[in-house]
Amino acid sequence: MGAVQCQTADGVAELTLDNPGKLNSMTFEMIRSLAAHLELLEENDSVRAVILTGKGDRAFCSGANIDDWSPLDTRRFARIWVREGNRVFNRLAGFAKPTIAAMNGFALGGGLELSATCDMRVAAPNAFLALPETGLGVAPCWSGTQRLSRLLPIPVVREMALFGRRVTAERACRLGYIAEVSDDPLGAAREIAHSVKSKSPMATEAVKYMISAAANEDCAGSIDALAGGMLADSPDKREGVEAFKEKRPPKFDGVR
Repeated sequence: MGAVQCQTADGVAELTLDNPGKLNSMTFEMIRSLAAHLELLEENDSVRAVILTGKGDRAFCSGANIDDWSPLDTRRFARIWVREGNRVFNRLAGFAKPTIAAMNGFALGGGLELSATCDMRVAAPNAFLALPETGLGVAPCWSGTQRLSRLLPIPVVREMALFGRRVTAERACRLGYIAEVSDDPLGAAREIAHSVKSKSPMATEAVKYMISAAANEDCAGSIDALAGGMLADSPDKREGVEAFKEKRPPKFDGVR
């Protein structure tokens, strides 16, 4: 039930949550599909940016599909549903290329958590944000309270998570969570995504790592990537590898 569709054109990939009958709620298969698409897109050098959106005009994503997670016992819920969801969401948050959520409708629970993994968010005027989990006897478990508390004022996160209040697209825009409110959020996201193509791919990737480290989003991985990239094509690295293969002491001179 449900799928994540992927189409690529002119350097921009679009990932579409295709489960409109369930308001694009995330099934376990959709989580796995999202992970598989991200793996391929990150290795595709022709792709410069990724847009994440939902099918239809009602919901970006209504959250985790209740039919998938409600039958799970405590151990399987924690190990399979929560940990696997976090792994994939963290993968998207640490994605090497710019990402934009085109929020064509409301984002509830896991859907809001999913939007928080993207670099930018564009929303339709009728979109709203909510964290309804406590009304179902559970908690936002895909890093929503953690990541959202870095992107929104904590009192606003409390409003949603503790009291079930909704935040409109206009208010979320004033708070900086949504970059733009548009009658055509996908069109606006496409325009923004295509603007990345005029920028240096390597510089864009490096800057994304720097911002991620500053935001404590995959901080260790971002710092290691920057350091590794600095050394990957250096004379010292070439000398070290050659010396290892030739079974001799390396002679480092530090000259670029």
